Amino acid sequence: YIYFFSSKENKETFMKNPIKYIRQPKPKPAVPVKIAIVGPPKSGKTTVAKKFASVYGLLRLSMGDAIRLVLNNQPETELALTLKWHLHKGLTVPDELAIQALDVALMNHVCNTTGVVIDGYPVTRKQVNLLESARIIPVKIFELEMDAKEVFRRALLDKESTNRLPYPEHDSSQILAIKNSCYKQHIDAIRTYYMKEHQNWCVIDAFQSKWWIWNKVLQEVQVVVKEIQIYLERVREGKAAGIADLCITPEELQYRLGEFGQYCPVSLAEKGELVDCSATSSLQFAAEFRGHYYKMASQEELDKFLSRPEVYVPPLAPHTLPSPDMLPKKLTAAEVKALFPASAEMQGYCPVTYLDGKQRYEALVPGNIEYAAKYHNKVYIFESEEKLLKFMRLPEKYWNLKLPRKLPPIKEPKLLTALPLAGYLEQAIATSLIKALNEVGCLKPKFPFLSVKKTALLFVACHLK
Repeated sequence: YIYFFSSKENKETFMKNPIKYIRQPKPKPAVPVKIAIVGPPKSGKTTVAKKFASVYGLLRLSMGDAIRLVLNNQPETELALTLKWHLHKGLTVPDELAIQALDVALMNHVCNTTGVVIDGYPVTRKQVNLLESARIIPVKIFELEMDAKEVFRRALLDKESTNRLPYPEHDSSQILAIKNSCYKQHIDAIRTYYMKEHQNWCVIDAFQSKWWIWNKVLQEVQVVVKEIQIYLERVREGKAAGIADLCITPEELQYRLGEFGQYCPVSLAEKGELVDCSATSSLQFAAEFRGHYYKMASQEELDKFLSRPEVYVPPLAPHTLPSPDMLPKKLTAAEVKALFPASAEMQGYCPVTYLDGKQRYEALVPGNIEYAAKYHNKVYIFESEEKLLKFMRLPEKYWNLKLPRKLPPIKEPKLLTALPLAGYLEQAIATSLIKALNEVGCLKPKFPFLSVKKTALLFVACHLK
C-alpha cells in the first residue's frame, strides 16, 4: 500500500513504527452535512452559517447565493435565462425557479463531500412543499428564536456601527417590521410540518451570545452526524441501528414497519405485554433491522434490541403479534355511545381494579366512559387511564372475568324533596347545624338576664339565619 502524509515529520514518524499507525481503527464514514438556519432578521443566521463555512468547510448557501451561482457558472442554460428575464424586469424570482437554482447549487462537489448550510430558507409553507418535492431535506433545521424588540435593538446597534458597508442597506425600521411580521406569519406552520414529518427541527434561544449559539448548534450537528455514522456502520455490518435522526416521514415508517407494527417487540418477547408505541410520533426509540423498522417502549428496550435483535424478531421471537381483529382497541366516549344498545362487560365495573384488588367486594368500582376499550368484540370501561393502559398491555389477563353474585347497590340520583323529613333535614341543613353547634361549643356565649340554654338557642338561631 502507498500512504500519504501531511508533513515530512509525520512521514519519518511513520517510517519508525508503521505497524502502530496501520493497526488503528478505521475512520468513520464521511457524512456530508445538510443543515438549514432560519430566524427573524438580525437573529444571527448568517453569522452561524459563515462560521460553519470557515471552520468546517461547508458551503454556505442563501437563496441569493444559489441564484448567483447558476447565473455565473451556467449563464447559457434555460434556467439562467429564465432567471435573467425575471431579474431584468425588476421582478422577484418565483419560488419554483429559486428551488431549481438551489437544486443545481447543491450539486456542487463541496455539498456532496463536506456539506452545506442553507442560510435563511425556507420561510413560507409553499417553499417547504417545493423543497419536499425536490427531495431537499436538511438533517437539522435550526430556528433562532427572538422577539421583535430585540430585532430593532440589534438593527439600531448595526446602524451605529463603524463597519458599515459603503452602499445603503435595506435595514430601515419599516422594512425590518415587514420582514419580521412576514416571518412570524409563516414560521408556526413550517415548524409544525417539520416536527411532524421529519422531527428535525431545533429551536435555539437567539438572545444568548453568538458563542453560546454557535456551541449549541455545533453540539446538535455533531450528535446528528455521529448518529448517521453509527447507523451506516451498523447497517453495513448487518446489525440493528437506531433511526432517530434520519428524517424518516410517518408514511415511510408505516411502509417499512416490521412484523410487530408499532408494538414493542422486546416487551412482547420478555413480558408478553402488548405495548403500543403509536401514541408518540417520535423515533427516539426506533430501530432498523433487515430493512424493517421497529418501535420500542423506552431506552432500555431499545438497548436490548440493538444488542440482540435476532432474539426479538421471527423466527426466534417467542411470541407473535395477534391479528389486527384480536388486538385491543381504545374507544372514545362518542364511540362507546355509538355502540348502543351494546352494553359494557361486567356491568360497567372496571375489570383491572377488580382483579388487582384480588376480586374482593370492595374492588368493584364502576368504570368511566372516557376510558374504554374494545376486545374480542366486547366493550370494557375502566376507572382511570392507568387501568386502561394496563388492560391494553395484558388484555388476556383481564378480559374474561366473572362478577360475584353480590354487587354494590346501584347508585341512582334521588330528588332532595323526595326524601322523608328526617332525611331531608340531614341532607339540607345538617352541615350548617353542625357548624352552628360547634361555634356555640367554642365561644360559650351568655347573654345578660337569659339562661345558658336560651342563650345557646338564640345564638344557633342567629348563626343559621
